[in-house]
Amino acid sequence: MADKIKIFSPATVANVGCGYDVLGFALNGIGEEMEVSKRDDGKLVIDEIIGFDLPKDAAVNTATVAARALLDAAGSKQGFSFTIKKTINPGSGMGTSASSSAGGVFAVNELLGRPYTPAQLVVFAMEGEKAVSKKAHADNVAPNLLGGFTLVRSYEPLDILSLPVPEDLFVTIVHPQVEVKTTDAKKILKKQVDLTTAVQQWGNVGGLVSGLYESDYDLIGRSMVDVIVEPIRKILIPLYDEVKTQSIADGALGCSIAGSGPSIFTFSNGEETAHQIKSMMQTKYDEVGILAYTYMSKIGKEGVRVI
Repeated sequence: MADKIKIFSPATVANVGCGYDVLGFALNGIGEEMEVSKRDDGKLVIDEIIGFDLPKDAAVNTATVAARALLDAAGSKQGFSFTIKKTINPGSGMGTSASSSAGGVFAVNELLGRPYTPAQLVVFAMEGEKAVSKKAHADNVAPNLLGGFTLVRSYEPLDILSLPVPEDLFVTIVHPQVEVKTTDAKKILKKQVDLTTAVQQWGNVGGLVSGLYESDYDLIGRSMVDVIVEPIRKILIPLYDEVKTQSIADGALGCSIAGSGPSIFTFSNGEETAHQIKSMMQTKYDEVGILAYTYMSKIGKEGVRVI
């Protein structure tokens, strides 16, 4: 077995409009890198975090919290050192904490000789998510580890399904540089939802899943309607309504909040439309003097991987 490994962990988008806490997908080529090496003292140590000022405390950082969960389950006393290279701001809605959680458990699992499958690693990565959001959710770490588009059918017991992805489905994302913490975004949500609204949301989740299976782009667009979370959370995101309206006018299949925000994402049928929307998004925020970063990608078929 190797003593050192370098991995790439993709960014992800969770919720996907109507699928709060159950739907998510990986991005292609957008994410973070991590180097992990064995050490002899049994400790988990973060040597360096490149890109952003994040905690190096192994009891707090999602990479080491998740890795510790795996090591405890495996009964291993092996120590590891971590160097993490972040490229996307924390609190972006693009699964930055999940990238570290999933990356940490994947790398440690590889260096231990792969005692767990990627699906089994999800449980450990969820512990990293719990460290930052107070809830062990899987909608980001599942696509991060498994790749592609995933559905969490059940949390108890954990049951994750991989969904097909239409070949010409493109994602465009704008990340205005304002921070929305997942914990804060969860606090403002309603604790109860009336049955009529819930039925509408269930129908949209079913429609979106069906659209993915059938490569029915119109159905995907019609189903990307969130009647529960978006109306509340969008007030935290500057220009949300303007960007969504113009995205649809420019040909987007649908537009919604990426994770808990503030990033906004759209689906498009084809690369040309996705490029046009990316340019529009950047212009919208430039015009009002809000720093924003834009991304475009297909759904990432691969999850965390060795590089």
